[in-house]
Amino acid sequence: MEILNYAFMQRALLAAVLVGITAPAVGIYLVQRRQALMGDGIGHVAMTGVGLGFLLTWSPVWMATLVSVLGAVLMELIRWYGRTRGDIALAMLFYGGMAGGVMFINLAPTGSNANLTSYLFGSLSTVSESDVTAICLLAGFVVLVTVGLRRQLFAVSQDEEFARVTGLPVRALNLLTAVTAAVTVTVAMRVVGLLLVSALMVVPVAAAQQLTRSFAATFAVAVAIGVSVTIGGTVTSYYQDVPPGATIVLLTIGAFVLLTALAVPLARRRARAAAAAEPSGDPTECKIPATRGAGDEFGV
Repeated sequence: MEILNYAFMQRALLAAVLVGITAPAVGIYLVQRRQALMGDGIGHVAMTGVGLGFLLTWSPVWMATLVSVLGAVLMELIRWYGRTRGDIALAMLFYGGMAGGVMFINLAPTGSNANLTSYLFGSLSTVSESDVTAICLLAGFVVLVTVGLRRQLFAVSQDEEFARVTGLPVRALNLLTAVTAAVTVTVAMRVVGLLLVSALMVVPVAAAQQLTRSFAATFAVAVAIGVSVTIGGTVTSYYQDVPPGATIVLLTIGAFVLLTALAVPLARRRARAAAAAEPSGDPTECKIPATRGAGDEFGV
């Protein structure tokens, strides 16, 4: 393929694949925790890290990672202790992150709003070798956490009180989830941008849930959707000269619409099959349901 003849497109495709894997892998836990917009908030905070990177002439990716992790930890602390004014504190954190990013990058000798735009909306053509190295290392951490601790993270995401009773370190796992989400945001910012990363963390999961009925299947399908749309968006942006971040997000939304349309007849077929399998004895409402474990229906 012609697209693979260029080193910058090879780097872009590698970064896109890694983002397609990591974003839904973290997003599935955020969706289960009803924190779908957490990635968007962390993206606002990461802008300060990007600005500081330019100001201190250090890697914007690594600086954004550091600031995002600190912001994610602070968000968790606010969630635990900020009972009455927590929403106000979070709003100040998010908007302060945006304002800090704009201020620092304009104070930097080599910084400008044009530099910030590439991080806000993604710029695959400017992904450097050092960016790829950082993305690979950070993506490895995300995959290790989301796959290696999937049972523990799932338990905490579903029911914190039950997880606490079973002896799991709930607060430590919550912090780890927040830190992993922060790392994922910085992994994805060069591909889809800080302002659009939340869509890639949430929408593939929502799309997968239209067809799947277990946690394991949802995880696998969401990652498959993520990889497909990031590669498709990258290739489309190369041949059609369109913004890669916006293209990837629109393809993701298109996948959600398509799978939602396919899910309707599938749900009807399942309902007819279940009705046909019902014995003709006692009515359904009189039957005693079988007892199942907490994670059985999710296949974890």
